[in-house]
Amino acid sequence: MGRLRGYFLAGLVVVVPIAITIWLAWWFISLFDRWVKPLIPEIYNPDHYLPFTVPGVGLLFTVVVITLIGALTANLLGRSLIAWWERILDRMPVLRSIYRGSKQIVHTAFSRGTHNFRSVGLMEYPRPGVHVVAFIARELDSGELGMEPGTPMYACFMPTTPNPTSGFLFFVRQEQVRILDISVEDAAKLVISAGLVVPGDEEREDEAQPALPLDDEDAQGARPGGA
Repeated sequence: MGRLRGYFLAGLVVVVPIAITIWLAWWFISLFDRWVKPLIPEIYNPDHYLPFTVPGVGLLFTVVVITLIGALTANLLGRSLIAWWERILDRMPVLRSIYRGSKQIVHTAFSRGTHNFRSVGLMEYPRPGVHVVAFIARELDSGELGMEPGTPMYACFMPTTPNPTSGFLFFVRQEQVRILDISVEDAAKLVISAGLVVPGDEEREDEAQPALPLDDEDAQGARPGGA
């Protein structure tokens, strides 16, 4: 029974990450199929001709449409259409703010040669002695955004756990933030896992593997004086 229990634990270590990855990929593909497939003309939808449903058609169609839109905006006609669309939105107070804000965020996130965050740090929040992970977005120049002149500051984003897409924006003095020697990716794993996955866990992964019971021959050879 001990040997079977060890085999079962070893199987969990292999199967669970694979199952989670497959489930998330299937959920993502199904989400696009539910949203996009009803908009696809029947002549281009393989589900209209086949007796079974083809997964991923909605995602593939979305990728093709986005690529075509990108190709269209690369010429003069596309730029003219975008300029005409933005002029219309400029006359709508609420939609104008939403469009400009989302456009700036997306442009910053997908710009080539730029990084979303500079580094990772620790800052005291919500009281002294309690530390939270903060992503350093940028350094603020002296007097920028109405800050006190001569005071170097950071613009920090403190993500929430386990959803790092929401959080709080802080402007703090640089001496109040301790920069960590970890990557932004490792810090994101730390936040998403609620502290269960810390930097360096992958190097110690082999040590964390459940020990399998030795067979009789291996156990005999492992004893002192064993053949």
